[in-house]
Amino acid sequence: MFWFHCGRCGSLFQSQVGNVQSRLCTKCGADPSLGLLESPLAAVTFGEETPSDAAPQSEHPGYGGRPSGKNNHPRHFMLKLVGGWLLVLAVIVLAARLLLHEEESGLQNAPPPSASMGEDNFLPNNTLQKCTEVFSGFLAAGTPEDRNQFVLTPVATALRMARFYSLNSLANIDPATLTLTHSAVFNLPGGKAIETHWNTQNGKTLDAVFREENNEWRLDWDDFARYSDYPWPLFLAGSGDPAGEFRLLARERLANERKDAQTISVVLYAPRFGHPNDTGFQSPEFLVSRNSRNGQLLDAAFKLARQSERIFKAKLPDLNPEGMIRVRVKIQRSEVNMERTFEILEVLACHWYSVDDPGVEPLAPAKAKPQEP
Repeated sequence: MFWFHCGRCGSLFQSQVGNVQSRLCTKCGADPSLGLLESPLAAVTFGEETPSDAAPQSEHPGYGGRPSGKNNHPRHFMLKLVGGWLLVLAVIVLAARLLLHEEESGLQNAPPPSASMGEDNFLPNNTLQKCTEVFSGFLAAGTPEDRNQFVLTPVATALRMARFYSLNSLANIDPATLTLTHSAVFNLPGGKAIETHWNTQNGKTLDAVFREENNEWRLDWDDFARYSDYPWPLFLAGSGDPAGEFRLLARERLANERKDAQTISVVLYAPRFGHPNDTGFQSPEFLVSRNSRNGQLLDAAFKLARQSERIFKAKLPDLNPEGMIRVRVKIQRSEVNMERTFEILEVLACHWYSVDDPGVEPLAPAKAKPQEP
């Protein structure tokens, strides 16, 4: 028995192979061949399959044996379609891998990012990472003694740190809350330095400078802590030694109105740690002669600030309040007849870095205009 297709009603039915004359559709009872062609199966002999038997060549619609080439066309089309898509995907994957390899090769062979800034600003790639580790270690240390190992000249700095933290609170900052926002290389007397800006999750802004010492990068603690011999508010109130060294913010009063005056009017403010745009306690007015070295240094520093330039050509944005400069000064306090006065003994530097260079060249005062006869 074999399955046949009825050309009249379209049904499939079973009948004996070779019995062409008596083969009738079991559904409609009619001759299924429509009298057009005799089924080629009438001449088929069943036995051992040969290669020629495995692929019938008939394409007649009434053929009831194995699928013909015409009936295989949809399957062949799908196979070709799937094969085409696989080929396209393989090309895409291969192209992506080639591009990725070229990018990785380019990154490996590319110069460090800082190298494009010029030779003066070139530093090894891992230098900033080392500075970050030093800063994190410094902040994580719980005592001044532990912090001392991360700072410049630790032996000479130890005594100043102990005195400073005995009068000022120890900054309690979790290194995990820090985010590095800016970093740049600049030149200080004695070698390169790295200036960094950081933000904390509670809204503080910190700036820290790192310098290399004995092949190790260390924190410039004097600049970071704004080291002063004594707390500025207590000194203004008459406490402590009558003279001391302070890191303060300076503002010139009535700069335009007094530009031809023989003295420069300056007011000094305590900085607020973590809030560089704000100021602390304010001093009385200081009148400094423009012809003195102190006045010439201040004039030069204020002029540089008005030109939006930084001391030692540092590259990061200035964090000082508008119109103010950083100064390291020696100040004398005097009391005569119950009246307290203050005098700037020396302008040591127009910055807070732990270097002796003042950072600017003294600016000679402008010559007075000759009066008309």
